[in-house]
Amino acid sequence: QVQLVESGGGLVQPGGSLRLSCAVSGTIFRRDAMAWYRQAPGKQRDWVATITSSDRTYYTDSVKGRFTISRDNAKNTVYLQMNSLKPEDTAVYYCKHLSSDSWGQGTQITVSS
Repeated sequence: QVQLVESGGGLVQPGGSLRLSCAVSGTIFRRDAMAWYRQAPGKQRDWVATITSSDRTYYTDSVKGRFTISRDNAKNTVYLQMNSLKPEDTAVYYCKHLSSDSWGQGTQITVSS
């Protein structure tokens, strides 16, 4: 059973940065594609970024140039570095293990002055 645990959320001012982490267990992590999603209050959960097993990365347009997805296979962890944060980035952020369709519990990001 694949398990995912996110961390790194919090309150940040506009223009600030945060890094989210997602620790993964129960799988051969280096073989797996991973993704980040987010869900703002009252809205559907939206895709943010994906990283493949070969480190190819993909981003939704609204975060390109600001967010970076990366992975450390030695630590079974995927990261989301978020820079130049905007109030519209406020959401609960979830990591997802794509092949098993498993989700983490989510971590809240609030961008506000």
